[in-house]
Amino acid sequence: MKVFILKKRAAAFFLAAAAVTVILAVLLAATGAYAVFTGGTVRSLPVYSVETQEKKISISFDCAWGTEYTDELLDVLERENVRATFFMVEFWTEKYPEYVKKIDEKGHEIGTHSATHSYMSKLSEEEIRQELTSSSQAIEEVTGKKTQLFRPPYGDYDDLLIDTAKSMGLYSIQWDVDSLDWKDLSANDIAMRVINRVQNGSIILCHNNGLHTAEALPVILDTLKNKGYEFVPVGELIYKENYTIDVNGRQHAAA
Repeated sequence: MKVFILKKRAAAFFLAAAAVTVILAVLLAATGAYAVFTGGTVRSLPVYSVETQEKKISISFDCAWGTEYTDELLDVLERENVRATFFMVEFWTEKYPEYVKKIDEKGHEIGTHSATHSYMSKLSEEEIRQELTSSSQAIEEVTGKKTQLFRPPYGDYDDLLIDTAKSMGLYSIQWDVDSLDWKDLSANDIAMRVINRVQNGSIILCHNNGLHTAEALPVILDTLKNKGYEFVPVGELIYKENYTIDVNGRQHAAA
């Protein structure tokens, strides 16, 4: 009789434990805390880099001010047979439509970099939607192609921005390798910064009108290609579905 009672208590304990486990799982999933226990993040993050066994990387250029060095940059990319991704602000797109067309016709990918290059974490959802809609439309009017990628100006974002962009069908893209070319570093310093920081799945940040960017580009491309890396546009590097993003912003294919 005593043994029967103990077994009954044990069964009741395990049933209660199982019920608690189910309830916790539901609550964790509902609150987003589940991500913490699965190696993800509760925050909404853009893609900084991609976890991949392949030696594929992307080089990207933000276009907001001027075009003085852009032809040289495009010539280098064409000579090296590298396709890149260009993120364009709306006012740049409208001021230089001939460059938007030229970049597109050379086979490069184009994403939006907002309409006004503002700190978008300070904007309301309505303002964010307006920025992304008008800037994407400006690009599409020139290229005839819909925009799928978005890079927040200044790398500034919050959950609202990332979630709103996602609801609009845009993948938000950051970087894990910063050339710092906007600081007017020497071509050698720019090249060494990039070359020494790249890993599989890296996204490199440069600017179309950096003072020494075009000069540094041949060294960057040649050296990394000699190391076995293949350059692809960001849209071909990232996972478009069935993925997770860890706390470092590194995108992983879902198991």
